[in-house]
Amino acid sequence: MFTGIIQGVGRVVRLEPRGGDVRLAVDTAGLDLADVQLGDSIAVSGVCLTAIALEAHGFAADVSNETLSLTSLGYLKAGDPVNLEKALRLADRLGGHLVSGHVDGLGKVVAISPDGRSQRWTFEVPAAIARYIAAKGSICIDGTSLTVNEVAGTRFGVNLIPHTVEHTAFHARRVGDAVNIEVDVIARYVERLLASGDAPKLDQAFLKQHGFA
Repeated sequence: MFTGIIQGVGRVVRLEPRGGDVRLAVDTAGLDLADVQLGDSIAVSGVCLTAIALEAHGFAADVSNETLSLTSLGYLKAGDPVNLEKALRLADRLGGHLVSGHVDGLGKVVAISPDGRSQRWTFEVPAAIARYIAAKGSICIDGTSLTVNEVAGTRFGVNLIPHTVEHTAFHARRVGDAVNIEVDVIARYVERLLASGDAPKLDQAFLKQHGFA
């Protein structure tokens, strides 16, 4: 599990084709990997990968053909920046929201505009993903935990403060770029409960007592 709080921006060193899959090597720049062991998880632009080799200034991970086809990792080339986050430890602060690193699909940047000192970004996602996105809810974009401002059909907007733009790979994103989207896992569980008909019935007396009905 992850928090969606980016710990560093790395760069792709090389991509080695391996029988349909790819071995991805990442220079982690200033991100300390002293506490990372072989087999540990690291989120690369929101995609949970397993470190299979630790190198002097980074790590390598194998990326399956399915992951390449369903995420933006399939578009990477040497030199591209990527957001990095090491796996959450039980004692860590949960500054963002619970993120699994299992990408639901690709979105697209459709607009970037100034909003005071911040930037307002608009993204478009497939309808199958849009149904899980709610205003003021959480969304994970390229591994970054963000708050949704508004939703209109298959488009939604977020605000990025200067710190977020500067300290993540968003500084290199442009209109038209593909981004990895992971919806809030709570939305999926709620849908599952409602679809199964097993969702607990709310106590009407309790609702009335507390002014909700």
